[in-house]
Amino acid sequence: MPRAPSFRLFLPSLLLTLLVAGCGDKDAQAPAAVTQPSAQAAAAADPAAAPLLGALQKQLDGYRRIIVLLADEEQQSAADRTTSTRIGQQLFHDGLEQRGAIATQFDTLLRGTSPQRFATLGTVLDYIESAPELFDADRLAFREVLRDLHERIGADSSLPAVKLHQRIGEDLEALDEIERNYNQELTRIFSRFERTRAIELKREKWDDYIAHLHKDYSREAILRDYGVIEPYPMSMKDSDREIFGRDLPPKTVVLTFDDGPHKAYTDEVVAILKRYDVPGVFFEVGRNLGKVDTDGKVSLGPMAKISRNLMEEGYAVGNHSLTHAQLSRTTGDALRQQVLDTDTLLKDVDSKRAPLFRFPYGARNAEGLQLLNEAGLKSIMWNIDSMDWADPVPESIVQRVLDQVNKEQRGIILFHDIHDRAVKALPQILDRLIADGYQFAGWNGRDFSVARPRKGSDRDATVTTGYEKSWAIVVGIDNYAKWPKLEYASHDAQAVADTLTGQFGFPSSQVIVLKNEQATRNNILAAFHDRLSDDRTGRNDRVFVFFAGHGATRQLASGRDLGYIIPVDSDPKEFATDAIAMTDIQNIAESMQAKHVMFVMDACYSGLGLTRGGPSSSSFLRENARRSARQMLTAGGADQQVADAGPNGHSVFTWVLLQALAGKGDLNGDGLITGTELAAYVAPAVSAVSQQTPAFGSLPGSQGGEFVFQVPDSQEYLNADTRQLTADAIALNNKVDAAQDAKNSEAPVTVADLQGGKAKLVVPTAGPASDRQRSQQANDRGLQLYREKRYDEAAVQFAEALKLRPDFAQAANNLGFVYYRQQRYAEAARWLENTLKIDPSRAVAHLNLGDAYFHVGDKAKAKQAYTTYLALQPQGSGAAQARAQLEKL
Repeated sequence: MPRAPSFRLFLPSLLLTLLVAGCGDKDAQAPAAVTQPSAQAAAAADPAAAPLLGALQKQLDGYRRIIVLLADEEQQSAADRTTSTRIGQQLFHDGLEQRGAIATQFDTLLRGTSPQRFATLGTVLDYIESAPELFDADRLAFREVLRDLHERIGADSSLPAVKLHQRIGEDLEALDEIERNYNQELTRIFSRFERTRAIELKREKWDDYIAHLHKDYSREAILRDYGVIEPYPMSMKDSDREIFGRDLPPKTVVLTFDDGPHKAYTDEVVAILKRYDVPGVFFEVGRNLGKVDTDGKVSLGPMAKISRNLMEEGYAVGNHSLTHAQLSRTTGDALRQQVLDTDTLLKDVDSKRAPLFRFPYGARNAEGLQLLNEAGLKSIMWNIDSMDWADPVPESIVQRVLDQVNKEQRGIILFHDIHDRAVKALPQILDRLIADGYQFAGWNGRDFSVARPRKGSDRDATVTTGYEKSWAIVVGIDNYAKWPKLEYASHDAQAVADTLTGQFGFPSSQVIVLKNEQATRNNILAAFHDRLSDDRTGRNDRVFVFFAGHGATRQLASGRDLGYIIPVDSDPKEFATDAIAMTDIQNIAESMQAKHVMFVMDACYSGLGLTRGGPSSSSFLRENARRSARQMLTAGGADQQVADAGPNGHSVFTWVLLQALAGKGDLNGDGLITGTELAAYVAPAVSAVSQQTPAFGSLPGSQGGEFVFQVPDSQEYLNADTRQLTADAIALNNKVDAAQDAKNSEAPVTVADLQGGKAKLVVPTAGPASDRQRSQQANDRGLQLYREKRYDEAAVQFAEALKLRPDFAQAANNLGFVYYRQQRYAEAARWLENTLKIDPSRAVAHLNLGDAYFHVGDKAKAKQAYTTYLALQPQGSGAAQARAQLEKL
């Protein structure tokens, strides 16, 4: 039926000139007007900066050497790759030591009293940001150094320090943007789809960068400088004393993680393993756990708690030496200390430590293997190296691991739980391995065997995105020529398209929007056939389709109903031939290669033969990565009209859909919204506030998979400019929430299917999440509640976020601003002060603090807060307000 009527100076060039795309000749990336000095000139102009600049150049040298060693790894022989990897790992760990030395220099400089100390740091930043001899690819070598400096300078609350803290934060954001763009470029370069000339040109620029490095570096010289260690001839097959993974059963892998524990990333890795219910083995460096005195007394450090938690939760935790030394050239007492002291530390953490040892760099000798035998330890090697210690790009790591697994067909995979890129890559790798039928083995006390899901466990219920590309077709029609005109359909379509490209990161070039006169029958069908059907989408892609317009139902001679969506040029008298039947939609869906496809129709009709609308249990979700999905959610049935009088110029259905996509549709709190969750939220909500009965189901041919949206973490700091919902939107949301609260949240949700029957939807229980993830989720729920002016409930959520993560500046600011909105100004000031202790350069918190102190009546503190805000953001959105307030003071 129808509807009812940056880097500071060179930020632009850095962001446009990507790590791959921007690695060409220097003329291509540095404007001719560059006048910034080289490192040598800067050191001569500011002698105090010379030691730091020299240390940074040494850091860059090691970074470049790693690239030279590994850039052509595909062309190297197996023996050469082994050598390159071993020396590259040593270079990497040398870089960690160099980072520590640089941090010490920073501390010495910051503890000084010279008024020039901040100018000296400014000279260092000038070099990193704009030295003409640096390529954009070089600048990523300094990211961890900048993070260290950012943390250290944050302890100083003086205005020069705060401004410098802000500058470093901007540089880090620019580097993150470069990494994200670099991810996309590498995905295109190494994808299996046809390469374009543009991609080849970008690859040529990367080759230009490698050629530039080869002018100053050679692989042979690097190996000579670090001393190539030729190991004793040893068998590469699994044996009683060593395991490489080559004798595991076919399609079986072991996930291993080295160099931890890490204060943040180890927990992140564990959270991912739990979500997939797969085992893992952790090899830990002894000095991260504590120390053993000469008299044998053990002193455990704070990181030991992480290892204890790992063992208590059933993960195998093994020995990775005391200091990550090259044990192939270590002998005697020094070798025994590296192995046995770490074993002593692990046993002190928990007697359940696994009797496993991994040689750093894989470098071992006969004496080392004999010592392991005496200590009752087994050497665990690997045959699949993620190279996450050297490769800064998660997508590249994913492709490397998958290529090696495909070649080996089994084995032990080497990761490191000390990098965020390993955390980013791991879910995508697990998605693809699960889809390809791989099983995961864990240590059982004797050997590696395939882990079985624990009895009664619901942790086999995991869904993640794992998509390569995201596509969408979005249609909205108000201006029908021969059907009644509508009011909100075009606006609904644009809002959905904006949500896809903004919140969920769909590339705008892959979102086809057809509105009003554009949405003819031919154009709609051409969008499907020319852009998405057959092999135009990949088998790991997703496609989202949204239609807002008229729908109609025709009864066939057989008595069966057939539904139609109505294009702009359809004639009501001829819609059986000039509209688009649901059978056409089914055929289109079946013609797509994409793994998951979801249709959302803000139109009412009936007549589509769907399978059951949802699962009866959660067990199928473990297989989501391999199962295709063809799902559909409609606004109502044939005898109903779409309610077009929703908030903010939307239909009720689309408004509720947008609220679901904003986070409310994540019913189990795992950070993902599946097609089933979307329907389980939208259908009852729309029925509760309108006369519509939305329907949901899976198209014939669907294999039980789930379309998935990953809810992005909100980065919003509440302030006076934060938009809140209108009164009618809040009223509608309150009605929806009341209906949600009235039902048992754990009970199946009953919705209509498009055959006039009923289907029960079961939302799986979420797997465990890390404290950091749970904190972010609580903060994001608080933001939703704030927008609905539910301040008390929002405060509870922000407080929960801070309980889980005390250093969460965003949640602290948001809690303070909720107090401000409640006119509890003293409490607001306290929490905003706490925010600035965590992040002293967060400009918006200074502005909020000024407002709080202004209302408290503390003019001096208000003036200081406003002045600091203007120093940090002289052209910021709150600058006029701050200046006006200063005039009052």
